[in-house]
Amino acid sequence: MQFELSKALIDDILFSMEDQNQEFFVDTQEGTLINREDVEGAADRENRYIALPVWDSSDGYRLMERFAAGFRNPLVRERLTDALNRGKGVFRAFKNVLSAYPESERLWFTFKDREMKKAILKWYNALREEWGLDRIGIEPEETDDLILEDFKFRKPESEDMIPATELHRQCLEDYREYAEKNGLAGSLEASFDDPPPQIFPGDLALVAETGHGDFAAYISAIRRGSALYITALEVNPEYRGLGLGESLLSRLVSMIDPKHISTVLVDIPCDSEGFSRVLLRENFKPYVYRYSLKLSGKPVLSKEKIYGTVN
Repeated sequence: MQFELSKALIDDILFSMEDQNQEFFVDTQEGTLINREDVEGAADRENRYIALPVWDSSDGYRLMERFAAGFRNPLVRERLTDALNRGKGVFRAFKNVLSAYPESERLWFTFKDREMKKAILKWYNALREEWGLDRIGIEPEETDDLILEDFKFRKPESEDMIPATELHRQCLEDYREYAEKNGLAGSLEASFDDPPPQIFPGDLALVAETGHGDFAAYISAIRRGSALYITALEVNPEYRGLGLGESLLSRLVSMIDPKHISTVLVDIPCDSEGFSRVLLRENFKPYVYRYSLKLSGKPVLSKEKIYGTVN
């Protein structure tokens, strides 16, 4: 009753597992799927057909819960969680939320495909143990690379100034609300004015846009002697958590000529632990600690890390 778990068979099993109206089996001689009605009419059904791994609506719901809980974009995560908590029409509500965010929807399909393949592999390896064979594995897909294929990275154009300025103000307002909510010192309070002209495009900048041409994110830097200061790295809330910020940073650094620039510096809020990890992955190191003193009201001293990399 042994059979090979080919890519074509995996794809057929994935499709059939979500069919709640029929029950399918693997025909071990043909390496194909067959439904229960045809199996019951076969003479050698005891030695030829193997039932597929069990997958019902409760498995699908738990998969959606895991995806929503681990999704890095807070805007989409909150809406997905609300959809899962509505009681009735959960699956339709979940799909409706994702349909409004095509990049996030693609991430969901990739996540679901990967997790269901894990279930298939677990089922198949259990069979291999019964057959006295070694377990096998499947090469994982690079999910971030798949999602970033939807975006175009390019040099800035004059018409980008308006969406870049709007995004900058929105990000500052988001941080203001976050700081007030979490009782932070507000060390970036001086930045809440209109952005100065050098923020974008500065001396070096990149823009990320969606496949439909929508402005999604940008990075901008200014040069001071042999140092390049990254003055802004901002992502539209709709596209956060997809790896855009890290990709923009990596691409900008790769554009630098080390003959003219020896150091790249970037300031980040002291509470941005998530992006601190991104900087460390890109070989940035804490360069100096920046302290600030808020004088209005009760004096509050805060500390930030300034990250840098040296060519």
